[in-house]
Amino acid sequence: MTVEAQPRIEHLLRELAPQALAAIVRRYRDFAASEDAVQEALLSAATKWPQEGLPESPRAWLIHVAARRIVDHVRAEAARRHREELVVSLVPVDEQIALGADDPSRPPARDDTLELFFMCCHPALTQSSALALTLRAVGGLSTAEIAKAFLVPEATMAQRIGRAKQSIKDAGTVLSRPTGREFAARLQAVMHALYLIFSEGYVVSGGPALTRTDLSSEALRLTRVLHSLVPDEPEVSGLLALMLLTDARSAARTGPSGELIPLDQQDRARWDRAAIAEGTALIQATLPRAAVGPYQVQAAIAALHDEAASTDATDWPQVLALYGLLEQMSDNPMVSLNLAIATAMVHGPAAGLLRLDALEADPRLSGHHRFDAVRAHLLERAGESEQARVYFRRAAEHTASTAERNYLLLRASRDSEP
Repeated sequence: MTVEAQPRIEHLLRELAPQALAAIVRRYRDFAASEDAVQEALLSAATKWPQEGLPESPRAWLIHVAARRIVDHVRAEAARRHREELVVSLVPVDEQIALGADDPSRPPARDDTLELFFMCCHPALTQSSALALTLRAVGGLSTAEIAKAFLVPEATMAQRIGRAKQSIKDAGTVLSRPTGREFAARLQAVMHALYLIFSEGYVVSGGPALTRTDLSSEALRLTRVLHSLVPDEPEVSGLLALMLLTDARSAARTGPSGELIPLDQQDRARWDRAAIAEGTALIQATLPRAAVGPYQVQAAIAALHDEAASTDATDWPQVLALYGLLEQMSDNPMVSLNLAIATAMVHGPAAGLLRLDALEADPRLSGHHRFDAVRAHLLERAGESEQARVYFRRAAEHTASTAERNYLLLRASRDSEP
């Protein structure tokens, strides 16, 4: 198999990983052991498939290898502890003759990935732990990426994920889509996980690439599935609208060499007008129906940006009002940063800088590159070029994204020109 096929294999493995995990968890009822087995199967596939070619049924191959790994592990443990009966007791009686009861060669009849989201968002877990586990096991994000999303150290996040796996095991949960009150209780965490996966795909927190369309596209797909299940849930509609309106700008966000193009410099003719129309119609139909939630507010803000002919033509007073409402709904420092930007666009950069000063003491923003980047932009608008250069460089030092670092350094270099 050619080197060019490697990205296609990586994309296929990311797509199949949740399906394989769902099948193994359903069969063996042990989330942590199943995840380990699937990870081993994925590693084996990543090594063998480029050399040997794709198997006839890649999904069946992964499930077979993962099942063999987990059974081998249990047998080894059983032998060590002199309890061979554990091997038999792991597999239900009706599956001991043929493990193909859940035929791995056929595509799943239901959306296993979405069911895994709901299983990971188990009531035995705190919402933060449920989100972390979902993002790691199902979303495929690294522990470092999840830690950045939650603004906590990587070691803290690793401990949180470990405890979540143990809690799932202790709770003895099975893989199934909850109904009724249980569905409603887990829905908020599932939506948050989908939002974070989409956000990581749209703006990658580290590495050379600016985006990961495999993540953002999968989050958008799953949100469509979720919306089809609960079409009258306003916040699910708001989340879908937000993703559509945000993803519509994707083609204009990068230049020929993959460089970052900020919103105010994008060619709006390249925006996906069909996605904008769909997202706008969805949020317009949703807002009057019920109490407004955070995703609906964010979608409304995105719609204002997408419908404007330019940055200057954007209805910034309305954007400012919506960010003020959003800040009241959530304790999110990134919302407060966006509120400072909107304040500057309406009342001038000095007013925006005053809002930033008020956020200086927030430990979640300490050393965060976006805080320094926003300050740099506002200082630039205020005519403080020298100070702006300092903060552009500081922001560049703090980001793990190569594309963002290059953009910030370019801004610092450009501002230094006479």
